[in-house]
Amino acid sequence: MISSIFSYSFMVRALIAGGLISLCSALLGVSLVLKRFSMIGDGLSHVAFGTMAIALAFNWAPLAVSIPVCVAAAFLLLRVSGSSGIKGDAAIALISSSALAIGILVTSLTSGLNTDVSAYMFGSILAISKTDTYISIILALIVCSLYAVFYKRIFLVTFDETFAKASGIKVEAFNGLIAVLTALTIVIGMRLMGAMMISSLLVFPALSAMRVFKSFWKVVICAAGLSLLCFFTGICASFFLSTPAGASIVVCNLTAFMLCALAGYIKR
Repeated sequence: MISSIFSYSFMVRALIAGGLISLCSALLGVSLVLKRFSMIGDGLSHVAFGTMAIALAFNWAPLAVSIPVCVAAAFLLLRVSGSSGIKGDAAIALISSSALAIGILVTSLTSGLNTDVSAYMFGSILAISKTDTYISIILALIVCSLYAVFYKRIFLVTFDETFAKASGIKVEAFNGLIAVLTALTIVIGMRLMGAMMISSLLVFPALSAMRVFKSFWKVVICAAGLSLLCFFTGICASFFLSTPAGASIVVCNLTAFMLCALAGYIKR
């Protein structure tokens, strides 16, 4: 029975935090995908895993270490890709692989690949804490408020930065804000999804919605709805079938993408 899920406190925390993280990922992912900067999620997830691995090795608080480092990495990625000869995808590969390698080296030389490190690598329902739940609620309120208040500006910045600058919009500030929110989403969501699969929450819902709709507003709404649906379907499948939560959610998103691609083909 579905109601049996709510009898476990760790599942309730996972449903609340994971659902809100999925919603934030979908909203932020639409802009990132349209700006062709969607791989920032993969890069930041590697940075987050590297910093969390180092924090666990030295018995530091993982979030206290990972959040500021990931935010700094997000700004660095924007700066490097925008003002140097290194393109965006190359900058992401450079920073993410370096952070991942450093984290693995420090882990292997200290505590080794223990259960805590594996949970951050592949995700774990049990890893979601009350603090993660509270942070995800605050993050969701910020992201939803951002879209509600600054929707038109986000639309302009996403599609035409030159025109947005000419209109007096502070493009760099908006890009920086989206990067910071993406970094926070990655760090919190990585506990559930794992570093290897958290970026899928940014990419899959946006791509699925784009197969069916062409309007930016419809894509945003559809991506948010699909992300929530796939998350809850995946988490229920994980609970009843005893499968990894992250992998189950990604498979649900993959299924939704194929169905949307088929629907878009039939529609055309």
